[in-house]
Amino acid sequence: MNVNHLSDRLAAVASFVQEDARLADIGSDHAYLPTHLASTGKITFAIAGEVVDGPFQAAKQEIERQDLSHMIEARLGNGLAVVEAEDQIDTVTICGMGGALIVEILTAGHADDKLATHPRLILQANVAEEKVREWLNRNAYAIVDETIIEENEKFYEIIVADYTEETLEPWSQEDLMFGRFIKTKEPAVFARKWQAALDRTNYVLGQLEKAQNPDQAKIDAHQALKQAIEAQLA
Repeated sequence: MNVNHLSDRLAAVASFVQEDARLADIGSDHAYLPTHLASTGKITFAIAGEVVDGPFQAAKQEIERQDLSHMIEARLGNGLAVVEAEDQIDTVTICGMGGALIVEILTAGHADDKLATHPRLILQANVAEEKVREWLNRNAYAIVDETIIEENEKFYEIIVADYTEETLEPWSQEDLMFGRFIKTKEPAVFARKWQAALDRTNYVLGQLEKAQNPDQAKIDAHQALKQAIEAQLA
């Protein structure tokens, strides 16, 4: 993967960035996403944020290699702390990490007024997507689109949310787990992801039930998960 050829995952993320956006890409992974968007003229400014010096230096080098230092700044800092009010950021991308960590970043950024401009949020969690949806639903961010990508035998869900001043109806547990858009938008990939999850759940259930001292609470939880997945696949 490089600036000229994004992974399918990052290409899908890029497709949700609006024209002339001012972007903060948190956890920027060599700044591949912002350099691609800048080189194709889709954004006017970007921050490539990294919390560790090694990836920060890699992002700086990629930006300089692409001669895009006039449009993109690599910044070292924790999460949304790299964003300043004068940046006028209108789009935030956070990709390639766990849902719980994404929620931590959003929560800290919200508390520090880093989301005061109400930017569009484009989020790709590797696991625990339901935690991301729950945070958005509780913090006046309406999920306006979602998709799922299958790449290298892994599944990646991308969630797009815009701020709203309207009161949002709480999402059901099923919607938080499975999303509202993915099943109809990408039914084949959705089915493959959740069939694989069902297979894993059935395996774990079998192991739990064969244990000398079965943990009934865990069995009940996995039975409930199994039933929820089966309902989606029916």
